Amino acid sequence: MRAEIEALAQDVRNSVALLKRHLNWDEALMRLDELNAASEDPNLWNDAERAQKLMQERTRLDALVQGCRSMENEVTELVELIELADMEGDAAVAADAESQLRAVKDRAGKMELETLLSGEADSNDCYVEINAGAGGTEAQDWAEMMQRMYFRWAEQHGYKVELVEETAGEAAGIKSVTMKVIGHNAYGWLKTEAGVHRLVRISPFDSNARRQTSFASVWVYPQVDDTIDIQINESDCRIDTYRASGAGGQHINKTDSAVRITHIPTNIVVACQTERSQHQNRARAWEMLRARMYEAELQKREAAAQALEDTKTDIGWGHQIRSYVLQPYQMVKDLRTNVETSDTQGVLDGDLDQFMAASLAHRIQGAEQDS
Repeated sequence: MRAEIEALAQDVRNSVALLKRHLNWDEALMRLDELNAASEDPNLWNDAERAQKLMQERTRLDALVQGCRSMENEVTELVELIELADMEGDAAVAADAESQLRAVKDRAGKMELETLLSGEADSNDCYVEINAGAGGTEAQDWAEMMQRMYFRWAEQHGYKVELVEETAGEAAGIKSVTMKVIGHNAYGWLKTEAGVHRLVRISPFDSNARRQTSFASVWVYPQVDDTIDIQINESDCRIDTYRASGAGGQHINKTDSAVRITHIPTNIVVACQTERSQHQNRARAWEMLRARMYEAELQKREAAAQALEDTKTDIGWGHQIRSYVLQPYQMVKDLRTNVETSDTQGVLDGDLDQFMAASLAHRIQGAEQDS
């Protein structure tokens, strides 16, 4: 067999073996048996919420188990097919089988990454906050560019995006924005984006066309569902109302419908202005505060477990996670993983998968080193 085919097949086998190790294969098989038995219980749907969660776990675990088995079988069959095609001199069949083998390798890599999206909140919807750094109009324009970048990424992956709160810049761009991204594993993928993002470009606002550096920070936290108990003392909170800004007609501009809640012990601040009434904005703001408090608790757990990736500590000036250089050359580089690309326009149009995948793979390597 050709050396490159042998190496390719071994890469797939290694990926499957690593995937099984992450799954704790024997435990995964036992758990799947338990879930299959539970799914046949005629009383299961007496508790619809519990049943739905059980079926979701069963579907996810079954897909991973069957995926591993399928890839192992495909590798064996494709290698045998390539050997036979080489012996018979059928280059077309050999080339097609090799292409399928490479596709199996790509599938194994994606499944390996998906195993990392099994945290308590990874499958949840999430909130994405973007804040412009120091630098006035330049930074505010960069924050708006980032808002568009994440909106495009979400569109490409079939996620829905809702605008929760936005504060416009004085001359251009935005000072801050909060978006809700709705879809399966939204938090699991987007949590890798938390941190400070740095832009270098020729300023469109400078008549002398000088190069400028701008910063914006991203904070991602999961939506908390009703099954996660987060206790908040209302006496620990200050609630302010104010007039919503921006377009919205007579109602939004003439009443104090926007709501801001400050959790005094932690200094966590959330705001909502997009709903039609103060009551609705207040309800959404409380939901956001619970999510922020839960995210803070997740950070404490990660720190206690000595997690390599702590999104909270990355958020601070001087702790950039990624640089976007548009002048004097074209380059986007992730400073955590060293993944880089010269396709800056593609990245700004939402092509972020390579960076997210590398960050998740970095977690895999860290987990392997710690084990």
